[in-house]
Amino acid sequence: MLFFTSMVNADVPSESQHEVQHLISFVRNTSCQIDRNWTNHNGLEAIAHIQQKYAYYKDDISTTEQFIEYSASKSTMTGMDYLVKCADQSPVKTRGWLLQELQRYRAQRKSKLDVKEKL
Repeated sequence: MLFFTSMVNADVPSESQHEVQHLISFVRNTSCQIDRNWTNHNGLEAIAHIQQKYAYYKDDISTTEQFIEYSASKSTMTGMDYLVKCADQSPVKTRGWLLQELQRYRAQRKSKLDVKEKL
């Protein structure tokens, strides 16, 4: 994991680093299963795959949304979307799942910054 963290710090613009780090932790710590080409993977396995894809696409990534799109959305081999299966919920595409978490994270950070500004 340290190698991946240093890769993110070196290549993703500084304004996106905290967001990418959050998404990495979010996936790593999820109790959901990531379905990649009909095979389920836990969070740690998913992060290992995301790391490989990030290394390949890192020159094309300059935003957190691009990180999601290039590294965690679909198979480059089959073109199939990755799916997230959580508990008793219907599977959802990882792209939407991660974009929703990114939106939640950004709102939380903005709220914290707004509170600090008022102090």
